[in-house]
Amino acid sequence: MSSEYAKQLGAKLRAIRTQQGLSLHGVEEKSQGRWKAVVVGSYERGDRAVTVQRLAELADFYGVPVQELLPGTTPGGAAEPPPKLVLDLERLAHVPAEKAGPLQRYAATIQSQRGDYNGKVLSIRQDDLRTLAVIYDQSPSVLTEQLISWGVLDADARRAVSHDDS
Repeated sequence: MSSEYAKQLGAKLRAIRTQQGLSLHGVEEKSQGRWKAVVVGSYERGDRAVTVQRLAELADFYGVPVQELLPGTTPGGAAEPPPKLVLDLERLAHVPAEKAGPLQRYAATIQSQRGDYNGKVLSIRQDDLRTLAVIYDQSPSVLTEQLISWGVLDADARRAVSHDDS
């Protein structure tokens, strides 16, 4: 195992552990000593090679698929993550309410839930776009084109929608 690969694997292990709110000692406690903090830490730093068997056991302990821990993979196995969908809230404010009312209310709800009131941009997920497409009674790709024409979405959003359709 190359040291670069080991470091990338370790970074993924560390990311999963921290997402779960666990310290290295927390892993040791939660596993009742099965996973020693010093061993997991050495895996995370890339100082120690982890066998396939131990990696599978660690993935099971964290409750994630093994492929989520492997370098060079992304969730769902996509080769490249789709571009982010970012709404331009300043431009959205200039779109007539009869056109953009549902989108404005949806964006306001997301901002409220996140406590994110920067007022300039708002990232949305693919699922948000699909939901908005249902609200607007259009396909996600048609809605994307409409939002691009309003200047609310960047043209890169087309890639996100075509990626989602594949």
